[in-house]
Amino acid sequence: MLVFGPACGFILGSFCTKIYVDAVFIDTSNLDITPDDPRWIGAWWAGFLLCGALLFFSSLLMFGFPQSLPLHPDPAVESEQAMLPEREYERPPPSNGVLRHPLELDSGASCFQQLKVIPKVTKHLLSNPVFTCIVLAACMEIAVVAGFAAFLGKYLEQQFNLTTSSANQLLGMTAIPCACLGIFLGGLLVKKLSLSALGAIRMAMLVNLVSTACYVSFLFLGCDTGPVAGVTVPYGNTSAPGAALDPYSPCNKNCECQTDSFTPVCGADGVTYLSACFAGCNSTNLTGCACLTTGPPENATVVPGKCPSPGCQEAFLTFLCVMCVCSMIGAMAQTPSVIILIRTVSPELKSYALGVLFLLLRLLGFIPPPLIFGAGIDSTCLFWSTFCGEQGACVLYDNVVYRHLYVSIAIALKSFAFLLYTTTWQCLRKNYKRYIKTHEGGLSTSEFFASTLTLDNLGRDPVPASQTHRTKFIYNLEDHEWCENMESVL
Repeated sequence: MLVFGPACGFILGSFCTKIYVDAVFIDTSNLDITPDDPRWIGAWWAGFLLCGALLFFSSLLMFGFPQSLPLHPDPAVESEQAMLPEREYERPPPSNGVLRHPLELDSGASCFQQLKVIPKVTKHLLSNPVFTCIVLAACMEIAVVAGFAAFLGKYLEQQFNLTTSSANQLLGMTAIPCACLGIFLGGLLVKKLSLSALGAIRMAMLVNLVSTACYVSFLFLGCDTGPVAGVTVPYGNTSAPGAALDPYSPCNKNCECQTDSFTPVCGADGVTYLSACFAGCNSTNLTGCACLTTGPPENATVVPGKCPSPGCQEAFLTFLCVMCVCSMIGAMAQTPSVIILIRTVSPELKSYALGVLFLLLRLLGFIPPPLIFGAGIDSTCLFWSTFCGEQGACVLYDNVVYRHLYVSIAIALKSFAFLLYTTTWQCLRKNYKRYIKTHEGGLSTSEFFASTLTLDNLGRDPVPASQTHRTKFIYNLEDHEWCENMESVL
């Protein structure tokens, strides 16, 4: 369900960007630009206001919850409400034939005493190689989503010459719904095939390999930058081959062209110019452009937009299909990963383990990747805009280098995730019972509680009054299991 939020967000963003940024202050009917114009700035603030209002009103419903949720009355049922194991990792012994719930904390323990346990529990979890590898693999998978998807709209704009609203709408209607389907199919396969932890990790490795192969195909699906006068090719009518590239040329020296905005035009000679001014056009109807070498002056015309690249439309359709398949298959690894993580920790630590997972996902998976992807994208810039002599935003990229670097970072993250999955598989294959707490063939938690009660009440001889020893259950951090220990009463 969480994935439907970004899907709706992309679609909402596509509608917001079709509204001019100052639409509430000016009469938009007097504008001479459209959403297809590179100078157009959409109402980016509208989505924040709408979603902020929805968050506020939905949060009011939280006040309907009671101050504390009641515990389940049946002690044999596993409870997920406990975050930490008992103080000192000790399970209380049976008393009068009644077994206390193993997740029940000592009511006399103070908040400070419970907080003291957190570093020990965290160290205990991270010392488990299966848990650590699965968490790091999940971070790498999320890093691909956070970094690759964050700039995917910009990537579509640059590679396939799409508008911002079109790119957002396509992402919201194709890639993200496919990811929703992938998460559902992953959970369905785990359930229908009754996969063990080893089966789940094999499934995660398989879908990782297939999705990585899809990313490799992206290296060959894109469009070139094309000839841009003064940036990638010299001006044809004034510069000799091999001359230094400069957007300013004798044919436009008297036009006083500015580089604070990027309004590309396509000349009749098949060359893209940074603007009609840089093309040397001396009229508002984009004719009589002095920098074009197309013969008679009446043929020296330009049209708004970049010149189209041959085969770009077909490459875009192929890219969109592969992106849908890649999103669906890649998302199928999410459920197996969570299943393994849940099974590799003790029942008392499941809630806390999920908390550690989400914390590391945000620290490692969501914060660094956009910075890394953004720095890589900026390094492929061919032409920067300038404002009052200071560098502004990049207006033109080397599409080939952009594509290769952008996709290669995602492939590197996916490959690292595969290595972590492989390490997890090796650990489970060599010592399955050590790392899996509720593995197949063993007792579930509730069954274990019930069997312990039966042994205490029915299977053992009555405890003599002269008994000088009692049973004590201690949680063994090394073997990750409860151990029975005889303790002298005296």
